[in-house]
Amino acid sequence: MDAATTWADLDTGNCSVARTAAIVGDAWTLVLLRDLFNGVRRFDELAAHLGVARTVLTRRLTTLVDAGLVRREPYREPGRRERHEYRLSAAGRDLLPVVLALMAWGDAHLADDEGPSVVVEHRGCGAPVHVALRCADGHEVDPHRGTVARPGPGARTQVRASS
Repeated sequence: MDAATTWADLDTGNCSVARTAAIVGDAWTLVLLRDLFNGVRRFDELAAHLGVARTVLTRRLTTLVDAGLVRREPYREPGRRERHEYRLSAAGRDLLPVVLALMAWGDAHLADDEGPSVVVEHRGCGAPVHVALRCADGHEVDPHRGTVARPGPGARTQVRASS
């Protein structure tokens, strides 16, 4: 970015944050992802646990399936019709650090006096899991002053309508 160009001059049409928020940026989708991470997979169980209208849940699941974050897998209980479970795809599982970061923020700023309602632990050793901000060289980064954003290879200048 040259000295005359500012962030306001850059086009946001290809912004990864905006594209991701368009898929997962509402509260129902985030808590739906939380439940899928925690092993709640069947539609009726999801609807009951989330307390969400079936139409809302259907729309959110369809969005996640269409975006490739969740896949539908058929199952049939004896004497019943075929139904589907919803399982995270590899792309969906890649959202775990995002969900954990949101949870950590909520634990720090919104938890009850007794503490957080859920603690996520490493299956291998039992230690609590936390999300860390690190650079590609492995240095821990101060989230308040340790980063600078620069235009990436896909950055482009916003086209403005002439007056």
